[in-house]
Order: sequence, then C-alpha cells, then structure tokens
Amino acid sequence: MIAARWIERTLQPRFELGTSKGPINARTVWYLLAWHTERPELIGIGEAALFPGHSKEFPADVRTKLIELCADTTNWQRRLNTDLIDVPSVRFAVEQCLRDLGVSGTKELFPSAFTLGKEPIPINGLVWMGDKATMKQRIREQIEKGFTTVKMKIGAIGIDDELELLRDVRSEFRASDITLRVDANGAFSAQQAPDILKRLADLDVHSIEQPVHAGLYEVMAELCERSPVPIALDEDLIGLNTRDAKVDLLDNVKPQYIVIKPSLVGGWVATQEWIDLAKARHISWWITSALESSIGLNAIAQYTATLNVGMPQGLGTGSVYTNNIPSPLLAERGALHYRPEVAWDLSLFHQ
Repeated sequence: MIAARWIERTLQPRFELGTSKGPINARTVWYLLAWHTERPELIGIGEAALFPGHSKEFPADVRTKLIELCADTTNWQRRLNTDLIDVPSVRFAVEQCLRDLGVSGTKELFPSAFTLGKEPIPINGLVWMGDKATMKQRIREQIEKGFTTVKMKIGAIGIDDELELLRDVRSEFRASDITLRVDANGAFSAQQAPDILKRLADLDVHSIEQPVHAGLYEVMAELCERSPVPIALDEDLIGLNTRDAKVDLLDNVKPQYIVIKPSLVGGWVATQEWIDLAKARHISWWITSALESSIGLNAIAQYTATLNVGMPQGLGTGSVYTNNIPSPLLAERGALHYRPEVAWDLSLFHQ
C-alpha cells in the first residue's frame, strides 16, 4: 500500500528577480511525498511549482488536489489522464513522485550519460531585470562565466535602455561569438512590437520570447509571419492542455520556436506532446525551468538529457535560491552538470 503527504515551502531568492510582470522576492512550491507502507524509508518526491502570473492554476487548486491525492493513493495513475490534466503543476508532481518511488527514491529518474556525469546539457545564461547598471554588470558576469548564449529579460526599464545594453554586447561580441536571446513576457503592445522587432534584428538577436501578451493569437500570428527576429511562444502554451488546443495554436500562429516549461504545461507527457507536434510542423523548441527547486529542476533536466538537445536550454536557475535543496546539479561554463559523486541532502523530507 502507498501512503502520501505533502509539504509547502517558501524559497528565498538571493536577489530580487525582476520580470516585466513585477519582481519576485519569494517563491512557494509544494512537494508530494509517497512511500510503500512496508518500506517507509524509501520516499518518492515530486514538486508542484505553479508560477503566479503565468500559470492558469492557483495555490488553492494545488492544495486541494494534494489533499485529495494524499487521502486516496489508489488511483494516481488514472488521474494523470483525467482531472489532473487541468492542474498541470500537480500532474507533473505526481509523474515525478511515482517515477522516483519506482527507483527507490534515488532521484535517478532517467539514467543517461548526463546522470553518469559524462555529458552536460548546454544552457543559456539568464540576465534578470534590474536597473541599467545592474543589468550591464549581470550581462558581463554571464559572459565571464563562460555562457555563449545569454538571455535577457526585457520590457521593464525601457526599451531604449535595454537596446543599449544589447548594443554594448554586440559592439564587443559578434553573433557567432555570443548568442543573444530576449524574453519580453508579453510586455509590448501590438503597436509597439513591429518597431521593437526591427531594432532587435539590427542587433542580430537570436529570438524573442512572447513579445505580446498571451492570448492575442491573431496579433502573434501576424508578427510571426512578418518579424525579422524569430519569435518563440512561451506563455501562449500555458493553459492549452488538450491536443486539439495545441494543434490549433501551432497551425494558426506558426511560430519559429516554442519554449516549453514542464511544470506549467503538465509534465513529461505533455512536454513530449508539444515537442512531437512542433517537430511535425518544423517548429524548433527548447525546454526551460520555471524557478523550481532542485527536485523539479532535476526532473526536467534528466528528461531533457534524453532528447539529445544541441541548442542551449533554459535550465540554469538552480543557484538563485539561498535555501535550495543541495543536489548533484551544477551550472557551470554554459552547461548544466550532474555530479553523481555528490549526494542529495533530503533531510527536509525526513523531519
């Protein structure tokens, strides 16, 4: 028999995480724990990490589902394909928890050259919003750390200042040396976007994520058709939990890229469906974390490692917290590494 419980935890960033939707000074996540009653020391753990302002679900939805799941553990596998589809972060937590329980709580969810410590995953460096001077310093730090792909959040301090920061990079590094991505998080209006896209193209920017607000499908379709900078859909994927909805989005908007956050789209099965649909339409993709703790980031990274990715992924967020769970994951010199010689510190879950 399987028993279960859940834990709610607040993660503390090392610095204010600036986005166009406002700063993040704390992050709440939920852990789902399950074990066989005859072997209670072997615990499977999954993380539910909805993202306020992005997710279509709410903390109350997560808590309600976790209470239901822990009250009845007999039907988890079936519920992955029924009611949990509409609570994507919890669905992913259940996927993780069951898989981890199946490997005796070792956290080795997808054995690969990555988990053996032999093949790291290429990742981009991430520049959070701040004042202009702070962002300039953060760009320099990412490049000095060895990142050859740098993604900058834009849309908060003023596009002229943000373009100047990108121009400074381009004055020193060609596109063949440093790849620049930008993420607008829907910050621009339909009227602003065309001119901004042209100015970004002049700086050899690789791509822009979500230039306009999610749900403006006709506007986004026109931008994707005409933009001189490739457009990546991000928030537009969130909340589309059926295959038909995903097909409709990709067929009508026709983006150049999609950015997939497993915690926000519903886990590994949902992520794979997005990838398969995108590939069939010659749309490229990459996977990013959504500020999970080490538990969720590990689940995303190990899965991503099985996909033989070449393009840098967005998996470098594990070091932003002061109270993250110590793990074998390490972001270093443009790659995410798994160090099998480093033990997980799971003392939090045994209290």
